[in-house]
Amino acid sequence: MSEKKGFFSRLAAGLSKTRKQIASGFDSLFSGFSGIDDEFYEELEEILIMADLGMTTTEAVITDLKEKVKERRIKDPAECRELLKESICGQMHVPEDAYEFEQRKSVVLVIGVNGVGKTTSIGKLAWQLKKEGKKVLLAAADTFRAAAAEQLAEWSHRAGVDIISQKEGADPAAVVFDALTAAKARDTDVLLCDTAGRLHNKKNLMEELKKIDRVITREYPDAYRETLVVLDGTTGQNALAQAKEFNEAAKIDGIILTKLDGTAKGGIAVAIQAQMNIPVKYICVGEQLEDLQRFDAKAFTDALFDGESNTP
Repeated sequence: MSEKKGFFSRLAAGLSKTRKQIASGFDSLFSGFSGIDDEFYEELEEILIMADLGMTTTEAVITDLKEKVKERRIKDPAECRELLKESICGQMHVPEDAYEFEQRKSVVLVIGVNGVGKTTSIGKLAWQLKKEGKKVLLAAADTFRAAAAEQLAEWSHRAGVDIISQKEGADPAAVVFDALTAAKARDTDVLLCDTAGRLHNKKNLMEELKKIDRVITREYPDAYRETLVVLDGTTGQNALAQAKEFNEAAKIDGIILTKLDGTAKGGIAVAIQAQMNIPVKYICVGEQLEDLQRFDAKAFTDALFDGESNTP
């Protein structure tokens, strides 16, 4: 419980830039209007777009809020605050089986462009899984990015898990083949594969991922499969565009959203889930191993609005 509370405090601190940006807007909105009219909703729309929810998600939130206001016959703008939180939280949904791969013998492909925090996220996730008693192995299959394997090796050391790698420029599928062989021999629970994310040449990326997929299907057909994409929260709507492109190249099962401690665009976590129907499964709000945690929509919304948790 204290650990969960500790992460919430870091989450609230991490989202402070987003909260500061929208807090004054919300304060003036809920206290400055005497009634709920078109002008009220227009002002709300502007605040939400500034928080990087995007036009599509903002419209969905406002439509839902209008229905709630009508159903409950709300007249006072101040009473809209909790309803608005409900509407925003309702745009985010993490299914019950979202973390199935953590409970099975699984192979997880992690993709993402350079600089988003992909390798560090893999290291943190490996540490989390090991802490839960899982036997974890890393595969350094991002072989074309300079020093990627060395960086992953450093994180494997910090997380206390083994790593399989080859020389720079090696065939990524060959690295995955070696890692699969090792995973089976060592009775590994979760194999985390650091794979390339060269979106500027999507065709090559797709071919590479297909080749890796064929190797896994052939060598380890019983493994549970998961593909996670890492996105940089500071890039706002660009992160949404990347998610769409990656989803075309490979079927994405979930998102790891990083660097939420360094952005005023935290609303992108809402926009991605609302528009793509792909859950944000993990968020990262700092550099420490424990700063990657499972996504909790209610805790996120509480942190975004209040900086304090109403979650028991």
